Amino acid sequence: MPKNRNTFSSLGAWRRRAVTRAVHRGWRWMQDAGAVTAERPGRHRFGRIGPGTRLAFPQGTVFGEPWIHLGDHCIIGEQVTLTAGMMPGLDLGPEPVLRLGDGVVLGRGSHVVASQPVVFGNDVFCGPYVYVTSDNHSYDDPAQPIGRQWPRTAPVEIGPGSWLGAGAVILPGARLGRNVVVAAGAVVRGEVPDHAVVAGAPARVVRRWDPETGWQPPLRTPPPVPIPEDVTPEQLRALAELEPDGP
Repeated sequence: MPKNRNTFSSLGAWRRRAVTRAVHRGWRWMQDAGAVTAERPGRHRFGRIGPGTRLAFPQGTVFGEPWIHLGDHCIIGEQVTLTAGMMPGLDLGPEPVLRLGDGVVLGRGSHVVASQPVVFGNDVFCGPYVYVTSDNHSYDDPAQPIGRQWPRTAPVEIGPGSWLGAGAVILPGARLGRNVVVAAGAVVRGEVPDHAVVAGAPARVVRRWDPETGWQPPLRTPPPVPIPEDVTPEQLRALAELEPDGP
């Protein structure tokens, strides 16, 4: 009798493993089939989607596509919201409202909400759950619910080469310069100069690069050493498998 129990137990475990593998294979197939590219836009009709750009599946809320222009070789993570206009079905005029430059990366769960122009420069990288918006609630009338009052809007611009950490919030009217670092969870409004690091809520400049003196205050860690060009992937894997020397 114990032998039969072992046989049935092994058979059940094999079935569970087979189902798990099938589910994983099916999900990978859905992710590939549901991804949006210039060649496979699906139901979306973007004003422009450049070659090499890919929106991962499943997508978040997407509307106002004719006024959304996506540059070349952009990576849009899963569940990313991209909207132009206050609501679907509006005529927003002849010009794009939301523009991503080439090489932009939007991490999983990020939101970009634009009723005024929102522009990402080339090579802007965003961590997960970043929120960029040209719209903010107003609360001028104390007798009305805040959600029913007409929002304040202002254009947003994020300079090329910038990095937005996880959970960063970029508010209406923000203008970030070139190669700006926004710390995780920071809330940014107003102007940020080139080559600055901002942190906090509201965000403030905590470090800045000066052409004569370098980073001020100075960086606390040495710069990373780049991997030599002649190192192969096999050598990197072998190096990673080496255990550290003992004391």
